[in-house]
Amino acid sequence: MLTNRKPACNMTDQGYRTFLTTILITLLLLSSRTFATEKKIDFQRDIAPILQSRCLSCHQDRIRQGGLALHSDLEMHKGGESGEIIDPGDPDASYLMDLITPHEGTAEMPRDAAPLTVEEVQLFRDWIKQGASWPENFVLEPPVLWSLKPLQRPPVPEIAQPSSEFPIRNPIDAFIAARHQSAGVKPAPQASRRTLIRRLYLDLTGLLPSPADVSAFVSDKDPAAYEKLVDKLLASPHFGERWGRFWLDLARYADSDGYLGDSIRPHAWVYREWVIQAVNDDLPFDQFSIEQLAGDLLEKPVDTQLIATGFHRNTLSNTEAGVDLELYRTKELVDRVNTTGMVWLGLTLGCAECHDHKHDPISQKEFYQIYSFFNNADDSSVKVSRDWDTAEYKAKQKQWQPDYDQALASLKTFEKKDLTKEQKAEITKTLEKYKKSSDLKTLTKFYETKQPGWDKLYSHLESLLNQRPAPPATRAPTFKERTKDRRETFVHVRGIYNQPGDKVNPGTPAVLPEFDSTEPLTDRLDLAQWLFQEDNPLTARVAVNRIWQHLFARGIVATPNDFGTKGEPPTHPLLLDWLAAEYKSQNWSRKAMIRLIVTSSAYRMSSAANSRQMEHDVNNQLLWRQNSYRVEAEIVRDIHLTASGLLDRTIGRRGIRPPLPAFVTDVGRSVKWPATEGSARYRRGMYIVFKRTVPYPMLMTFDAPDSTVSCSRRERSNTPLQALTLLNGPMFFESAQALGKLMWEQHQDDLTAATEEMFLRCFSRPPAPREQDFLNAAYADLLFLAEKNPSKTEPKESAQQTAMIQLARIVMNLDEFITRD
Repeated sequence: MLTNRKPACNMTDQGYRTFLTTILITLLLLSSRTFATEKKIDFQRDIAPILQSRCLSCHQDRIRQGGLALHSDLEMHKGGESGEIIDPGDPDASYLMDLITPHEGTAEMPRDAAPLTVEEVQLFRDWIKQGASWPENFVLEPPVLWSLKPLQRPPVPEIAQPSSEFPIRNPIDAFIAARHQSAGVKPAPQASRRTLIRRLYLDLTGLLPSPADVSAFVSDKDPAAYEKLVDKLLASPHFGERWGRFWLDLARYADSDGYLGDSIRPHAWVYREWVIQAVNDDLPFDQFSIEQLAGDLLEKPVDTQLIATGFHRNTLSNTEAGVDLELYRTKELVDRVNTTGMVWLGLTLGCAECHDHKHDPISQKEFYQIYSFFNNADDSSVKVSRDWDTAEYKAKQKQWQPDYDQALASLKTFEKKDLTKEQKAEITKTLEKYKKSSDLKTLTKFYETKQPGWDKLYSHLESLLNQRPAPPATRAPTFKERTKDRRETFVHVRGIYNQPGDKVNPGTPAVLPEFDSTEPLTDRLDLAQWLFQEDNPLTARVAVNRIWQHLFARGIVATPNDFGTKGEPPTHPLLLDWLAAEYKSQNWSRKAMIRLIVTSSAYRMSSAANSRQMEHDVNNQLLWRQNSYRVEAEIVRDIHLTASGLLDRTIGRRGIRPPLPAFVTDVGRSVKWPATEGSARYRRGMYIVFKRTVPYPMLMTFDAPDSTVSCSRRERSNTPLQALTLLNGPMFFESAQALGKLMWEQHQDDLTAATEEMFLRCFSRPPAPREQDFLNAAYADLLFLAEKNPSKTEPKESAQQTAMIQLARIVMNLDEFITRD
């Protein structure tokens, strides 16, 4: 009890009053804290939102990680595999508090996510202390994943004061500029015209611009010069090669079966050719997709629509003797389900093959409902003919025929005058039979007892027979839907094909919109059409994100194959939805979408990392600059051939086999690698025959996918082996040799002109003064070495020519050459 009596210590009246005030304030604060901690917790207001946003993705009615569900009072108090997690009234004895309380900045739960805040942890502590009450019959629903929400076109932001370095050229720029301003980011300046033309050529065709193309663009005063260049490249037949190769990664395209046998698929190239042509024709993405999934089921399908179904004929196929055919058939079907889910839905359906998906709302039953769509698609083929194929056959036949006719004529020298009429008739009959059936055995049996010297003629005829050109007999792999003896589909218990569970019919995941038809889903055509229903939220988002990825090296969603809970969220969600809606409104035109993106200021920014100090955005997620990266494996080859002038620009047709050392081909079974002759050996990298067990080493060195499964994003490594390949690989040396010789022939007396054109061919820019000085000094050193060691110079090369070739090797081995800025 407080009185007016002063304390015994020596204290003034003012000090005494201050002392009393301090005590009163302290008591009030303690009282306030006690009141706050004893404040009644409202479950629906305080606890439910946290459970819903941070816990239910892994602990709910369908997904019960650790056997624990947190969607209802009963389930929460039941606990999981580790026992009960709540002891009402005693938070210190509740296992839940151990799981969610951070220690040194991390907590056991939520797993792989930021821990709960101090305030959130305190709410759970107070709730448990007050008895952990839960409203009766109140059940929590898991949050709807962002990618599964209905697709709606968001309004374009209005930018009041756009940056002079980042003009708003189209809505893409408005969305990105809005993020820049909200984050206080200054974008990089626009790239130079020389950088832009090289970037566009690499992104749209995978080739390099010629010095003349660069000069014309740089000097073009037309305000629409950039847009005209874009239109020119989109119309180039090489556009289909560049963007077709992206699709072939998704289609896991290869020229062999895989597994131990790994037999060559001699006609797989027809599908590749179809993809290139379809991309060049700008076949709308919905039609492009439907034909690949179910072209054979369209009304009166034409050959090209049948060829399109080769997409799912690219699966691995085990042709070894004695294998379990049904086992490997089911493996192919599982791959088709996984690939379909990844390519069009951005979902990891394969995680539901053996059990319900652990993270996304996809059940095992739904996996096999999608499996059912493919269960009655049998392998088939369609005969195709190409004018160039027929012309090649006729040319070979014309070259072979005279030798064949001459050999047949030489048979008459074995006819002796003393032969009887019957013997002559037998000879004539045998010759006619030989001409029709190439049956040498009958002819040999007749002559070897009657005519000496026949064995030599026989060997010659046999050799000719083995060299006889085969007429074109190309049959493209396709699908054909089974109409009789249709297979039933069952859930595979634990994913084991010969342990059938419940029977299922074709269907789609319940979390996605239902099929917009009064008729039930029955076949692949229904599935394909369902993918492109107006209310399907995934297909457009996934497709447009992939286009963005190819133009910025990173998608708006960094995990293009996983739009589920374990995938990365979009860095610009409103932009993604606007692009997806725009893609659909443009009738799924790939070229229109690419044109929209590459004409934006965002695409045209400089990629120089030091143009802005952005320590807090090292990965450029805010898109304050363009990205710089090494080009893909095939393009590494293509740009060497382009700069050197060796490139054979033939489009489509059969694959090629560049020379390989014997020790490479000796490692596999049935590996025959007859090297392609002539200019065809210098065709683009996408045409190299891809044998799954022995893939072309250079492609794998530069991270080409192995084609065993669908690849939505290639890795980009940086290894010493890549540098050694560029320096010593036969094709790369040939390219440097061709470039060096060409520069010497054109500029023998002008080193500056030679090095300038070399730089223009490789980098679309002239060398800087310091670089020119280095090139001059390097050439002088190389010339000295060539003159000092003439034995190391090619017989037909002068020392000056040898020095120029070595200089070309230096230039082509600069990092800038294989980098897209």
